[in-house]
Amino acid sequence: MKYKILNKTKGTYVALDGRKAVTFFERLLGLMFRASIDKDEALIFHNVNSIHMLFMRFPIDVLYLDRDNKVLKVKHSLKPWRMSSCIRAKATIELPAKKAGETATEPGDTLEFIEE
Repeated sequence: MKYKILNKTKGTYVALDGRKAVTFFERLLGLMFRASIDKDEALIFHNVNSIHMLFMRFPIDVLYLDRDNKVLKVKHSLKPWRMSSCIRAKATIELPAKKAGETATEPGDTLEFIEE
């Protein structure tokens, strides 16, 4: 299932091609071993408050959300072989590097997942 991710606060789309990592293997692999991520793509993880960049080939932006889909933290251009977390987060969204800045997404913004 695909989702558009709308920044309700700013009235802009953060991603047009979002998908949820649901199964054990989807969650384990995430974006590992891929050569890149499309400019409108996003990977959504529920019940996750930290990520690792092991075996990644490119940097990404990470949004950490609370249970109401409010952005708690934005990690810009997280490089391969690093880790990041936000203890209060209930979900994370992985985006192409610089996408959070391009869409002006920042802590305090509320996101909406629109099912396609």
